[in-house]
Amino acid sequence: MKFNKSITIQDKVLSPNSRTFIIAEAGVNHGGDIEIAKKLVDIAADAGADAVKFQAFRTKDLIINNVEKAPYQKNTTSLSESQTEMLTKLELRKEQYLELKSYCESQNIIFLITPFDESSLTELEDIGVVAYKVASTDTTNLPFLKKIARTGKPIFLSTGMTYFQEIKVALQEISAINRNVILMQCTANYPIANNEANLNVIKTFQNEFDILCGFSDHSVGIGAAPYAIPMGVCMIEKHFTISKEDNGPDHSASLNPIELKNLVEEVRRIEEYMGNYDKKPTESENNTRKSLQKCLVAKTDIKRNQVLSDENVVAKRTGGKGISPMEYKSVFGTKAIMDFKINDIIEI
Repeated sequence: MKFNKSITIQDKVLSPNSRTFIIAEAGVNHGGDIEIAKKLVDIAADAGADAVKFQAFRTKDLIINNVEKAPYQKNTTSLSESQTEMLTKLELRKEQYLELKSYCESQNIIFLITPFDESSLTELEDIGVVAYKVASTDTTNLPFLKKIARTGKPIFLSTGMTYFQEIKVALQEISAINRNVILMQCTANYPIANNEANLNVIKTFQNEFDILCGFSDHSVGIGAAPYAIPMGVCMIEKHFTISKEDNGPDHSASLNPIELKNLVEEVRRIEEYMGNYDKKPTESENNTRKSLQKCLVAKTDIKRNQVLSDENVVAKRTGGKGISPMEYKSVFGTKAIMDFKINDIIEI
């Protein structure tokens, strides 16, 4: 399997050395209301996220009747309401997807969306989505993965609830068609315990598949997402909402607007800390280097033609003047070209 290590999504490049691509996951936190969805776009854009992502599904194509809610959904929504009833209230129409896409363009933020079924994928292709996030629910849905791969669009592949071997098979299916894949570590609960983030899996993915990696974070608060940056991810994703008190399955595990902005700021700060891969003095260190690094000076009085050695030469701070002790081999064993007094800078 081979995957591209540089992927362009609209005007953003994702690569091992690129700025972290931040997806603000609005998901279904709009509650089926297009105006609330637009407010979520505003919040994501104001926070400085690169993209805002929603979810596209037709309930009848996603689920059969009488399927129980997931445990976290039972904790966050009415127990009298079925999963089918809950999902039906959260659907958006095709024309609303297009309206949201247009609104994102006006706010200078990338519109992303997860298709959960084939009919939704067809609708999204009609409106020209630039990339697809595949939710963890479909990582093992190989026929659907192949249909998404055939669109030729970049794919964010989430891996919650899956075994390593299942991920390997999924990537084999996709890579035969589409090599623009970002593989995302994810734990599919809302929220997760700290010890369920499993950031080390990112290294496993990188080592085993030589693929761009990301992190879909469901930990509490700003949580684990910033710590994924030093692991080498090129993107992170985090749920957000207008208010954690709103009714719906994901609000309580989402960031509020202030927290989302703080997350983006923290990620950008960490990127500054990470710097680059070149080890050399920084611009601010150059003057400090002159002041603090040492050069060779006379340790004792030295007469002309006396042999220089570590018995009569030592390194001290000279303000950057003289010969670096890195060059001691070119000095020791030679004869003094003049008389030197203690602390005179050695010349040869």
